[in-house]
Amino acid sequence: MGSVKVLERKLTTSVGRAIKDYSMIEDGDRVMVCLSGGKDSYTMLDILMVLQRKAPVRFELVAVNLDQKQPGFPEDVLPKYLNDKQVEFRILQEDTYSIVKRVIPEGQTTCSLCSRLRRGILYRCADEIGATKIALGHHRNDVIETLFLNMFYNGSLKAMPPKLLSDSGKHIVIRPLFYAHEHDIERYSQAMGHPIIPCDLCGSQENLKRKVIKNMLQQWELEEPGRTDVIFSAIQNIKPSQLADRSLMDFDGLKPDLSRLFEAIDV
Repeated sequence: MGSVKVLERKLTTSVGRAIKDYSMIEDGDRVMVCLSGGKDSYTMLDILMVLQRKAPVRFELVAVNLDQKQPGFPEDVLPKYLNDKQVEFRILQEDTYSIVKRVIPEGQTTCSLCSRLRRGILYRCADEIGATKIALGHHRNDVIETLFLNMFYNGSLKAMPPKLLSDSGKHIVIRPLFYAHEHDIERYSQAMGHPIIPCDLCGSQENLKRKVIKNMLQQWELEEPGRTDVIFSAIQNIKPSQLADRSLMDFDGLKPDLSRLFEAIDV
């Protein structure tokens, strides 16, 4: 039990720091906690409930799960778990599984379409329940992996921000686990005995590009411990002027300040 408390304190500290650094939760917020049934979202809900009791600001939590009608999905697991936790919750039922299987050819990655469908449903639910923030369970490792996924496969330099305004401008998405390490989350979730529900829709696709990136980063970390920490720091220390994005820098208008040529001259 002692080790669980140590992990809880560590995670609470990192989540609390992320919330403070990026102004994720404010007084009076109603936070929709997206619960997938995986270790990350279970941990996020637990830690937010701890902070809810201790934080100087008052906020509400509503756990929301989207049942996408995957074959064999255990519909009773999350309602029982959430009732036992005595937390407000909603279970949404939308058959996105059939849509994805119909649209995406066999063997191709389904994650992109699945994510878009899921996002639209969750945004709609946020409106219905009056949520002011939408909390997702992405952690530090997800952020780094996404950076390299976009660099290697999409030709863009972007990752996952800790706080995001949706394209519609209506919703604020937050990632409270932004600073949390995956191995701490995994150990905590195992110790807590969370009833994990695997994602059979995408988890069975062994050649997902994310797994390639994850393996690469794990190998780098073995060769040079701390390398991923440096990469994560780089995400928070961006110098647009040292890159080549013309939408961020006015290269055409970049001219020397001739008046400064005379500053060093003693007239």
